[in-house]
Amino acid sequence: MRRITREIRIGKVAVGGNNPVVVQSMTNTDTRDIRATIEQIDNLYQVGCELIRVAVPDFEAAEALSGIVRQSPIPVIADIHFDYRLALEALKNGVHGLRINPGNIGPRWKVEAVVKEARERNVPIRIGVNAGSLERALRDEFGGATPEAMVESALRQVRVLEDMGFNLIKISLKSSNVMDTVRAYRLLSAAVDYPLHVGITEAGTLARGLIKSAMGIGMLLAEGIGDTIRVSLTADPREEVWAAYEILRAAGRRSRGVELVSCPTCGRCEIPLQDLAEEVDRELRGIEQPLKVAVMGCVVNGPGEARDADVGIAGGRGFGLLFKNGQVIAKVENNRMASALIDAVRETAKRRETVEDDTASNADSEGRAQ
Repeated sequence: MRRITREIRIGKVAVGGNNPVVVQSMTNTDTRDIRATIEQIDNLYQVGCELIRVAVPDFEAAEALSGIVRQSPIPVIADIHFDYRLALEALKNGVHGLRINPGNIGPRWKVEAVVKEARERNVPIRIGVNAGSLERALRDEFGGATPEAMVESALRQVRVLEDMGFNLIKISLKSSNVMDTVRAYRLLSAAVDYPLHVGITEAGTLARGLIKSAMGIGMLLAEGIGDTIRVSLTADPREEVWAAYEILRAAGRRSRGVELVSCPTCGRCEIPLQDLAEEVDRELRGIEQPLKVAVMGCVVNGPGEARDADVGIAGGRGFGLLFKNGQVIAKVENNRMASALIDAVRETAKRRETVEDDTASNADSEGRAQ
């Protein structure tokens, strides 16, 4: 059951309420380099990123936001620490959201200045609590960066904003410890109805980060917790976006792109299955249509899985059977299995996209006629 939260809007993107869980990432370019930053944002947008956060370490970066916001295809969130003037400059330059930690911005009057500007521009603020930068007083009080300490930090900061009459709030509580993160979000979700941004911070390199993120984010999504997500990886940010959609798919929250089903290798396999599956996976990453594709390597489960997929191939000795919508459409030699499968998937995706476009066009025409 999805936990229903307040709805806020970050630019054109609705967050919380009954809206789909939103996929977010963060650029790793130098924000002062507008061209490089926009190029990366465009690449992330192409693979499905819906919100983008950029670091704002100094005034040159804050000034660059004007050009970045103007050219970005998706809403831009400014990541601010320590200097409230950077937040004010970011707001002046049109950012759609702020990520701040009121606890490190300084005296109340500085926070008030940021809140006043954000309110006038209707820009939401994400309160971002990280275990690694938790206030020393709370660490001492709770005996470390415990889930309870993280929640208390967030609630204190929420009260600061609420006392100023500001409630366009989103909250995150992140730790590199999966179970601490999960417990923190459980406690917070029982205490507030603000939308939550979930993720496991400093999750690690690609393989390790995927495992930790899938476990932590997956557990929370299964409990209905989470309105935006970021899969934090020491890797190309495009991997973060791809992983986010795979986690959402596995949790039954959203479907985008190809779901690849492939069997584990065993002694019955008579084709180079690993190479085949990896090539197919790599080539189909750019497809947006939700399709199930099977790459199977033996006669036990292969034909059944391939038949149940939208498109699938079941390899055997010397050849493979290519399936589409449950029917065998071709018998292909082993050295052509990858290309035949990839072509069939692309053709299916294109046909579905055309049908959807025609349906949408007809609906628009009927609406205008009425």
